[in-house]
Amino acid sequence: MFDDITGELLSAMPDLRGRLSANASLADVTWFRVGGPAQVLFMPADEADLAYFLKHRPRELGVQVIGLGSNLLVRDGGVPGAVIRLGRGFSEIKVDGQRLRAGTAVPDVKVARAAADAGIRGLAFYRGIPGAIGGALRMNAGAHGRETKDCLVGARAVDLQGNIHVLLLADMGFTYRHSGIPKDWIFTEATYEGEPGDPAEILKEMDEVADYREKNQPIKERTGGSTFKNPQGHSAWKLVDQAGCRGLRIGGAKVSEMHCNFLINDQQATGEDVETLGETVRARVLATSGITLDWEIIRLGVPKPGRPVGEALAAESAAIHASQN
Repeated sequence: MFDDITGELLSAMPDLRGRLSANASLADVTWFRVGGPAQVLFMPADEADLAYFLKHRPRELGVQVIGLGSNLLVRDGGVPGAVIRLGRGFSEIKVDGQRLRAGTAVPDVKVARAAADAGIRGLAFYRGIPGAIGGALRMNAGAHGRETKDCLVGARAVDLQGNIHVLLLADMGFTYRHSGIPKDWIFTEATYEGEPGDPAEILKEMDEVADYREKNQPIKERTGGSTFKNPQGHSAWKLVDQAGCRGLRIGGAKVSEMHCNFLINDQQATGEDVETLGETVRARVLATSGITLDWEIIRLGVPKPGRPVGEALAAESAAIHASQN
């Protein structure tokens, strides 16, 4: 548990309209269902309220932002400072011709369906991406041959000083699973443009995407989606499989046997179990292929006191395994 600083924050920001919660569970709002609490969880009322909070917060207060928690691993010690979670005030969708505007708390699948209903072709791939639009912007999310950069017109974001930025596609600095926008800027809205299409045909395409996911990915498990980015010229899942990691277990976490670029919490795993498993997979892939896998899942927070994080977890796990054999 962290010190409760919500009273101090409210005193410093009397015009705040959003909700502040002390020591709020993050395991409850992430797909892995692991990890410690946020010292303060802030749910802003809208973009102006978010800007007000960022402008008037104590400068030493750290800030992290989360969306639907689909590709997020929270460590067991929790997240000190403020965690911002965008909610109802960032959940609107508006359609104007072949353009669609969406708040960044809107789930990707909901944007795909809204586009289909409006006869806008080109966003059906979002049916296959878990999470919300904010994460899609941050990671240039893509699937089935298309990426966010292929249909985005522009976006809005707020920086840590509370300044609002209006961004065009050219400003985003998109590369594979990456945006060039500063990591501490918080996206609030995205504008997309597609082409005229038949709603029935678009919905058929979305159904095909959904069927593929259900047959090939463990979407009904407690998972964080794709764990590692595909290295240039390689598929991450193939490298994991070739390293003998399909079905590998550490504690309550295991590598999916259906798709081995997915980690699963199937036995009440801790955040450390999941991270140790991921780092162990990375170490084995490096040893067998010479390729270093980069995490696609975002890891936030601190470990429990005295515990390591990152690659040190794999080294500790390997030492324990060697001593037992």
